[in-house]
Amino acid sequence: MQFNALTPELVSAFEHILSSAHVLLPQHTEADQYEAYGRDHTEDFHFPPDVVLRPGTTEEVSAIMRLCHEHRVPVTARGAGTGLSGAALPIHKGVLLSMERFNKILKIDEQNLQATVEPGVVTEVFQNAVKEVGLFYPPDPASKGSCFLGGNLSQSSGGPKAVKYGTTRDYVLNLQVVLPNGDVIWTGANTLKYATGYNLTQLMVGSEGTLGIITRVVFRLLPYPQHNVLMLVPFRQEAEAAQAVSAVFRAGIIPSGMEFMEREAIAWSSDYLKIPLTLPEDITAHLLIELDGQDLEQLYKEAEQVYGVLEHYDVGEILLADTAGQKDDLWRIRRNIGNSVRYNSVYKEEDTVVPRAELPTLLKGVKEIGRRYGFKSVCYGHAGDGNLHVNIIRGELSDEQWNVGLREPISEIFELCVKLGGTISGEHGIGLVQKPYLHIALKEANLNLMRGIKQVFDPHGILNPGKIF
Repeated sequence: MQFNALTPELVSAFEHILSSAHVLLPQHTEADQYEAYGRDHTEDFHFPPDVVLRPGTTEEVSAIMRLCHEHRVPVTARGAGTGLSGAALPIHKGVLLSMERFNKILKIDEQNLQATVEPGVVTEVFQNAVKEVGLFYPPDPASKGSCFLGGNLSQSSGGPKAVKYGTTRDYVLNLQVVLPNGDVIWTGANTLKYATGYNLTQLMVGSEGTLGIITRVVFRLLPYPQHNVLMLVPFRQEAEAAQAVSAVFRAGIIPSGMEFMEREAIAWSSDYLKIPLTLPEDITAHLLIELDGQDLEQLYKEAEQVYGVLEHYDVGEILLADTAGQKDDLWRIRRNIGNSVRYNSVYKEEDTVVPRAELPTLLKGVKEIGRRYGFKSVCYGHAGDGNLHVNIIRGELSDEQWNVGLREPISEIFELCVKLGGTISGEHGIGLVQKPYLHIALKEANLNLMRGIKQVFDPHGILNPGKIF
């Protein structure tokens, strides 16, 4: 696909649409500020755009897309830049469309348990706003304190509560979308049921900004669960921690969180946060298990059932968090594992997912592949979903080993996932870094259907080019 370069005339047209304050050029912007738009949390990649545009209305996005479509200029939409697959990096330069000014919660409909928001709202800000009126938006990625809802939609982000409540896509009723040619559509209706033609809403969720620019979202909400019970369970054998996950569900219990952390993951994070945590020498892994609901007495009964399941495994002393502060500390440790790994080393994070009962086999396979190829990994993740984040640590690996030598073992990890009935990404998306491995999970017929959909939406290929395919 051939693209045209940015011209002074196009820059002037953008300034007419937005005003010069929201048209950022490298020669007129602080270097650190501008460089930030070319990075996310994917390894150490940096792809600066030709220009950064910061629209604030759907009409402005439409006008920008109409110009870029006409002049064949590539456009990459960006949220908060917390992604881990490189999906929002402008690898073909052109326009970086920052959605940071789309930061309004437009309406919370308490009668229908719905909310209409813009995509630049921070996830936790939205959660807190609906909580104030007794409502609940469950998706809670680790970066919820900084990531945007639009980025969550782009990848159908999950987080710990996905095990009970589902991922982002399960809460989307309707989307306002600007198409690559500038047309504006609503994808569905603000109803719980929808059987009116193809489901364009679900097609947009998880499309990684390759089909259109989301400018408004209608989410469905739930009543807020008033109580929760949280326990930290230490295991002497990490394989048993993985095995216990399926056993809890088979006992008839559906936790609101079921997180796996191997020893180094929890140790690095507690050190990073300076939260004291006793880790006996014989403990190799932990499960963080949360139960939530409206009836505290019922939750304690469920906790007793969990204890009954865990009696069959070689566990250490179980910590039952008894204060809000203690619960917060444990969740902070879990949510900051990625940051702590990043603090300790450059790393590659692979977002593997398998049926939860296959988690022990996946974990064993990852470690065996690491031993054969000579790399260290730190593993953690949403065990209740079978979603294991495999962090490959660079350590002392040479440039050749890091940039080329890891391709084969990463392929082996993904092949194992598919063999076990899983796939190569559960919530981080394909973006740039998973693109070379997509053929492992999908047949050519699947990919051709996806390419055809992309062609219908974006015949000139200007929207987030170089991603997924």
